[in-house]
Amino acid sequence: MIMSDFERIRLVILGGAGVGKTCVVRRFLTKTYNDKYRPTVEDLHNREYDLGSVTLKVDILDTSGDMQFPAMRRLSIATAHAFVLVYSVTSAPSFIEVKQCFEEIREQRADFQDIPIVIAGNKSDLVETHREVRIEDVSEWVFCELPKLKVKVMECSAKDNYNINELFKTLLSLSKIIPTESSIETNGGPFKRRSSAYVSATSKGRSRVPSPGNDKSSSFMASGSNGNEASGSETKSKPRSRSLIRRSSRKTKQQMQNAGTSVEDCSIQ
Repeated sequence: MIMSDFERIRLVILGGAGVGKTCVVRRFLTKTYNDKYRPTVEDLHNREYDLGSVTLKVDILDTSGDMQFPAMRRLSIATAHAFVLVYSVTSAPSFIEVKQCFEEIREQRADFQDIPIVIAGNKSDLVETHREVRIEDVSEWVFCELPKLKVKVMECSAKDNYNINELFKTLLSLSKIIPTESSIETNGGPFKRRSSAYVSATSKGRSRVPSPGNDKSSSFMASGSNGNEASGSETKSKPRSRSLIRRSSRKTKQQMQNAGTSVEDCSIQ
């Protein structure tokens, strides 16, 4: 994939309720952890990172773990550039839900074999006493029962901050948008946050890129707000979230209608 000096990628986090999707996102974005569980409806976080020769604008969509909002779920799948499918290594049913999530992706996206996917087993800090899902079983399902995919299987722990940065770095690697290893290993982390002043000075006059499905060689979209940019190294801001339904473009909805899929039709055949 050839990148310009500005690219945008939307990462969608899917998985069952209580597996730690929000904890994984929070650990990556804010380096914090909270073990109190609050169900997520939908949170969209925006960040900008300097990867050396390019600027990467990342939208991370944290979705609900249940099916109370199926239209939002279908829309998030339709507009994603990459997926993180999260299960808990302490819950066999949560792995079954990951399989169901993949079936939703396969049914809605004709290009599912080209979409980067990381299947992440969270709560690896509990494997010694509470493991119910072996990583070997997950790998067998991915590589033996499914078509050849751009997929990586890994375990992580939001609580212990284990493999969290590697998880997101792997997604970018699968997307072929990391220029060099040296450009991402900065300041002890996987990305170097751009200062707000530099972002403001360099973002003028740059064009946005097509949404998914228009050009497979450049599978980035320009949805999201330019006003919700990351702060500089001296000023730390909290992640902001917005509803994907409110932020979706008419063009995306028209693509779904042309494919014979209504945003209100959420059944899985």
